[in-house]
Amino acid sequence: MELIPTYCYQCYNGPDPILVKVVDGFAVGVEPNYALASKHHSGGRVCSNAYGLIEKLYNPHRVKTPLLRTNPNKGRSEDPGWKEIGWDEALDILADRFREVKEKGGVDENGYPRIALTLGAAGTPEGHFGLLPTFLSTMFRWVGPIDLTIGTGQGVKCYHSEHVYGEFWHRAFMVVADLPKTKYLMSFGHNDVGSDGVTAWRLAQAKGEGLKIVKVEPHLSASAAFADKAIFIKPKTDAVFLFSMIHVILHENNWREVCDLEFLKKMTNSPYLIGPNGYYMRDVETRKPLIWDPIDNKAKRYDDPSITDYALEGKYRVDGVEVGPNGKVWEHEAAECKPSFQLLIEHVRKYAPEYAEKVCDIPEGTIREVTGEFLKNACIGMTVEVDGERLPYRPVAVELGKTVNNGPGGYETCWARTVLLSLVGALEVPGGAIGSGSRLNPPYEMRWMSVEPNPDGFMLQHFNPTGKEGWPPKVMFRGPFTALCPIMGSRGWASGIAPFTLAWMFMDDPPENWPNPPPPDIWIIYRANPLRTQWDPDLMERVVKKCPFITHITYIIDETSWYADLILPDHTDLEGYQLTSIFSKHWYSLWEHYGYILKQPVVKPVYNTKDMTDIIVELMDRLGLLVEFNSRVNRGSGTGIPLSGGNYDFRLKEDEKHCVEEIWDRICKAATAMLSNGEETYGLDWFKKNSAYLKPYPKPEKYLYHVFKRRGLRFEVPYQESVKKIGAELKNRLHERGVNWWDKQLEEYQALPHAKDFSKLWDEYYLKVGVNPEDFDMWLIASRSPNLAWTGNVSNRRMLNAAARALDFGGIVISSKAAEERGIKHGDTVIVESPFGKRESKVIVREGQRPDVALLIGQLGQWIAPYAKDIPVPNVSDFIKLDLDILDAGGSSCDLTRVRIHKP
Repeated sequence: MELIPTYCYQCYNGPDPILVKVVDGFAVGVEPNYALASKHHSGGRVCSNAYGLIEKLYNPHRVKTPLLRTNPNKGRSEDPGWKEIGWDEALDILADRFREVKEKGGVDENGYPRIALTLGAAGTPEGHFGLLPTFLSTMFRWVGPIDLTIGTGQGVKCYHSEHVYGEFWHRAFMVVADLPKTKYLMSFGHNDVGSDGVTAWRLAQAKGEGLKIVKVEPHLSASAAFADKAIFIKPKTDAVFLFSMIHVILHENNWREVCDLEFLKKMTNSPYLIGPNGYYMRDVETRKPLIWDPIDNKAKRYDDPSITDYALEGKYRVDGVEVGPNGKVWEHEAAECKPSFQLLIEHVRKYAPEYAEKVCDIPEGTIREVTGEFLKNACIGMTVEVDGERLPYRPVAVELGKTVNNGPGGYETCWARTVLLSLVGALEVPGGAIGSGSRLNPPYEMRWMSVEPNPDGFMLQHFNPTGKEGWPPKVMFRGPFTALCPIMGSRGWASGIAPFTLAWMFMDDPPENWPNPPPPDIWIIYRANPLRTQWDPDLMERVVKKCPFITHITYIIDETSWYADLILPDHTDLEGYQLTSIFSKHWYSLWEHYGYILKQPVVKPVYNTKDMTDIIVELMDRLGLLVEFNSRVNRGSGTGIPLSGGNYDFRLKEDEKHCVEEIWDRICKAATAMLSNGEETYGLDWFKKNSAYLKPYPKPEKYLYHVFKRRGLRFEVPYQESVKKIGAELKNRLHERGVNWWDKQLEEYQALPHAKDFSKLWDEYYLKVGVNPEDFDMWLIASRSPNLAWTGNVSNRRMLNAAARALDFGGIVISSKAAEERGIKHGDTVIVESPFGKRESKVIVREGQRPDVALLIGQLGQWIAPYAKDIPVPNVSDFIKLDLDILDAGGSSCDLTRVRIHKP
């Protein structure tokens, strides 16, 4: 018997170290790797998903060898006619396709790449795809860019606005509570118990240390059941609730006493003066923003060392200039200006709890109550020591979840959360809301290192160009994030949160005055099932059937595989090699160490599958690109680990084909030498025994407040001048081309956004297409089962059995009141009907849910994938059609639709 260390990386909280029990060459069990307990974010524990890896390894429905489609016709009723082929033939076929694209040119006449790659499962493929990033960079040099924006439901269905604006304010893909230091946590729709894997242990730890949790959501999720208070809000009205809390603080309390004035004055743009045109009033000579010093009674540059105090309220006559979109300048003499905080006070005046009660269907007294609790727990003035440094202690946080921080209303909700926390100084400080890890601003493992100053005193942002010189981009993407989504930028994972919705919509029906995006000549899909996870399945099928050549790298045949031309089965999680970085990535997986961890084979391959790195090396060899590829591996392209440095050299011979073990051995040695400054060098054999090589993080750097103070920076909040300016520039560029179909999304670019009942946008859309929304009296929303790991585990019987034991699995969930009104009983079969789809489902009747809300676990509804296809539960995507009217400025929307439910 052996216990072999490797990792579980099936969800975004990974990688988690595990031990696999192997007896006589067979993997028979999984255990936590407690040897890393002192360094692991959850004390070495793992969640139930890790135990499903054995079932995945020995799943009899695995693709056992490469498959070639023999039926040229594609459709649900068309059998692909799979033919088993060898690896040499399979890779030759794909290499020939690449050569054909090379001959035509990698980019078509409209600027779109002819090759596309789709990744799924919320970024987890990075723990398994080997040297795929190096492959992409090599292909870019050889044939041109590859389109990564023909996407699944990830990103656009996920925490989309938070990904964008979390990076904007926190340099983080997600914003989390600093557990266990947090003492009061408000959670709007974030299902931490169901989404955060083993890291939910931190939540339980904090609960034991006095944390109070308030859940605001339409139904009693597993997380809400764990909370101290559950508030059942109408879907898509969360922004109004948060705006109302800000109103209570600024209009029903003495804000000068309950707010953190020191933080507002010195760590935000609250004192920045706003000119008549809505832009910062700036010093004529330096162009720096101005503030008003009430002691000296005059305007000064924001960084003037002579400032004695900062005015947060009032109005003042000031000489200066405003700089607007495209460098437009307004010169002013004695122009009336107000601090941005004064504008905030005026802006939220109308959002009284009485107004919010009508919109959110929440008693006004409840809003005032939780606001009072929030203020009481903010501990303004308190500090805590972190590694010898005193930092503010503000143990209150607000988290946002799916459907709250994506789609229309996502930006407004993220802004309100950030403003609310800024009022008490709870941004990036111990106990408050902190960033978990960056994905758009490298280096990802140390997000504070990406913090650079801009001239206005904020973090430098890397927006996509919106000026006449840089727009439109020379290379277009089908999900046009570089052209339509400037705030996303184009670094890191930006393509992973691109407007995938637009890629599918535009390939199906190109919009006016926009380059026509055809399907790619070659579409490669890895660990993803876009046919099931994206909205509007009829549209999806129309587009996919037009794709000339689809390669699906997968371990089972699913809905997307059904339309593929070539299937390549890579090794499962327990059969291949990968060295993966460890750092704080998502939610509560906040490591206090960083470094690298090894995935290794625990048994010999069960079937005729290949390691992803081996697949890539073979393709590079066939295309005559080994020298270029090896050169890029040596430089660390795609891995971030150069194989040579000032005190080490483990470079590959560039003119040779290297085996997987040799490549990863050299990467292991280089990684340890790099992290230890050449003092330690450990190869593949060492990692096979010890699993991970880790170094401690400097703890104060965990909080950007510490970094901002050191660099003299502020949070760009509450006033978003840069958002307003870049939106105006984008509007100019689009209108110059005659593009007006994006005008509704352009309204989102506001310096001080407005909150409303965003569900009304769906009703307006239904009316536009001739549907009376009142004929559909319930809102259908989606939750997720942690055991199914997006859709990655829907063909894993062990995980399906685990999911079946959890809340809300096995049917559509409605409240007992809604069931009684319709004469429906628990377990009945019902018809679920939206304006665009009709399905049957079993019904689950329970308490703890709004009577106007129905809920589905959002990972089911398969019709091909083994085991899952036999579960009679529809998918919310089946009831939704894509339309610009229900997309936000990032191209995201929500798992949300009106339905009616009745007996057959």
